[in-house]
Amino acid sequence: MFSKEEAKKLRQEFWTSFGKEYPQKWLLYNTRVKEIQLKFTFERKYAQVSIDIVAEDPLIREYYFEKLESLKTILESEYLPEAIFDREYELPEGKIISRIYTQKDKVSIYNKKDWPLVKDFLYQKMTLMEEFFNDFSDFIKS
Repeated sequence: MFSKEEAKKLRQEFWTSFGKEYPQKWLLYNTRVKEIQLKFTFERKYAQVSIDIVAEDPLIREYYFEKLESLKTILESEYLPEAIFDREYELPEGKIISRIYTQKDKVSIYNKKDWPLVKDFLYQKMTLMEEFFNDFSDFIKS
């Protein structure tokens, strides 16, 4: 087991090395829709690439989730066939959001042997997630 400081250092090392290997400007929080973010997650048991609907108001969250859900067939057939749609995804701190994501299980940010596989996964999946979001952003924003 790692101390808090060692764990923090490993997480920083991973994200720094990922940024150096894939030095592109990701969309992430710059979606131009304040309630929607694209996100990388890499934890102790999994890695994810997601579209998060973070609106505090459940009605707004539902509105955007239904818009994205109406594109599910296209997302799965042309971009990410393994996409998971979760209307009420609970974050570790207990906050409820809506999340559309793809996940790689049985990998850990604390195991450097997993890093090359996860970096490739994150790059490939976020590239597709961004393409999808950009292709349908006018519909999502309207």
